[in-house]
Amino acid sequence: MAFIMNGLDAESYARTYTDRQLIERIKAYFRPEARKISLVTLMVVLKSVFDAALPILIAIGLDRVISPDGVDNRVWWLVAGIVIFGALSWGVNFVQQSKSAEIVGNIILRLRTDAINAVMKRDMSFFDEYASGRVVSRVTSDTQDFSNTVTLVLALFSQILLVFIITAVLFTRSAYLTMYVLILIPIIVGVALAFRKIARQVTIESQRVQGEVNGMIQETMRGIAVAKSYRQEATIYREFEEVSDRTYRIRLKQGFIFSGIFPSLFAIAGLGTTALVWVGGNQVIDGNISAGDWYLFLQAVALFWFPLTSIASFWSQFQQGLSAAERVFALVDAEARVVQTDDVKPARLVGEIEFRDVTFAYKNERPVLENFSLTIAPGETIALVGHTGAGKSTLGRLIARFYEFQGGQILIDGQDIRSFDLSAYRRQLGIVPQLPFLFSGTVRDNIRYALPDATEEQIEYAASHIGQGDWVDALQDGLDTEIGEEGRGLSMGQRQLVALARVLIQDPGIIILDEATASVDPLTETQIQEGLATVMAGRTSIVIAHRLSTIREVDRIIVLDHGKIVEQGNHIALMQAGGRYAELYNTYFRHQSPDYKPGEGFVTVNEANGRTDGLSPSPVPA
Repeated sequence: MAFIMNGLDAESYARTYTDRQLIERIKAYFRPEARKISLVTLMVVLKSVFDAALPILIAIGLDRVISPDGVDNRVWWLVAGIVIFGALSWGVNFVQQSKSAEIVGNIILRLRTDAINAVMKRDMSFFDEYASGRVVSRVTSDTQDFSNTVTLVLALFSQILLVFIITAVLFTRSAYLTMYVLILIPIIVGVALAFRKIARQVTIESQRVQGEVNGMIQETMRGIAVAKSYRQEATIYREFEEVSDRTYRIRLKQGFIFSGIFPSLFAIAGLGTTALVWVGGNQVIDGNISAGDWYLFLQAVALFWFPLTSIASFWSQFQQGLSAAERVFALVDAEARVVQTDDVKPARLVGEIEFRDVTFAYKNERPVLENFSLTIAPGETIALVGHTGAGKSTLGRLIARFYEFQGGQILIDGQDIRSFDLSAYRRQLGIVPQLPFLFSGTVRDNIRYALPDATEEQIEYAASHIGQGDWVDALQDGLDTEIGEEGRGLSMGQRQLVALARVLIQDPGIIILDEATASVDPLTETQIQEGLATVMAGRTSIVIAHRLSTIREVDRIIVLDHGKIVEQGNHIALMQAGGRYAELYNTYFRHQSPDYKPGEGFVTVNEANGRTDGLSPSPVPA
């Protein structure tokens, strides 16, 4: 059945733990609940005693009913005792179940908190490599499976205690019949343990395929607009059908295994009960035991088989919880690739940035940067330009410490970037991605996201200083306008303006801006440019430039090609040089010039700058 698992290989961070390792790890989550577990244990003891007392009282009552001396008044006391013990059993069971639910909830809360904290600490390369749906499955579905096992563990104590009490009672009545019962225990346990290994494996397969389903659904929902635009609903359905078919086959396999264990155990228990009825009946006929004792045996055995089969099948069912715990712990234990050597909390960043012989490659790829060096002065604004794959975005990601570089140093204000406390360091970085991500809520909430304790005055100040605040007036409810997931309800330009306001309220020392390539109307373009000027004023700014208007205003343009600096300087100097920048200008930026005329094969420096200052024309090949 290996074909069922096609495409469901384990993630590279997956680990295999022994049962002992997992149990030791799980015990740490139980320790804070020690007092509540003690109370539950007491309730378990009392319930087991009350449950065991019921058949004993019924057996005594039966002997008195069929006694040759007739029924005496003490039978009614026995009836009253049965009612009282039944009520007490219900009461302690209520306390046991409610406290058990509280214990399970607390344990799973701690486990999920650890899992989500681990996810938050993973670097960006982790999310580049692994589908988010599979990660979500470990945090949600696997922790839920583990919670079911925690419930099973708590119930197991009750089952074990009940077996011991019933066994002790049976021995006091007839050791001969008790031996008939006990002789089947090794057989039942042996059958249950035989399911152990296969149950563990099929459970892991089931959890993996559930992660695949979650991942596909999440990706489909995020890309539904694209799918509809290209009329690919049928393709999505076919892909989902394939994954669903694998899910069905694995779930069916799991169902066969888990549904097969209990019928097997109950069949053995049924044979044991049949033998006991035969042997016990003959004992009653021969006068060796009373009818009440024989009834007690039959009732006790009925109570005995269920906890015994539950205990025997426990390891098979426990594999599901162990498998779930294994997947969650593997996520928690995944090794970070971005490793800090210290936790220095930097003072206000001046903004000096130095790349010193830096070498960096994404996983299993050729180096994007190799022995790369660059110094950016405090307060300087630079623009990074170059063809796709030249390394522009990589520089911003390394400054943000999203990825680990393999060689060299990156210094911020003369200090190794690896020595900073990342949380404190990133608070002083203002990052605006190419496609700004907004959360569902209000525009006000999204601006406040960068500074959760920001006052209303700070929010309004930030909004009013981006594009002079005119864009806020265009929103239906101003800053209280509700927006959907990923900023739905706002135009791309409006999302950029919100993202700029979010950075401004943060007041960072370094700005990293990946300008969006989306076309916007002239008014929004002006507002964005004004917003950029406000955000970058007095701060070190690295701009991955797509707009000619931005490039003209920067202090220095860095031209990259395959991770190397091939040119640098201001716009005029680079156009006069007629090199790589001039080539990029004609390819990507020329049409943005106010003097651009379709069909021209080259532009001059004057035309490129939109100026008539008497500079001599320098033809640049198209």
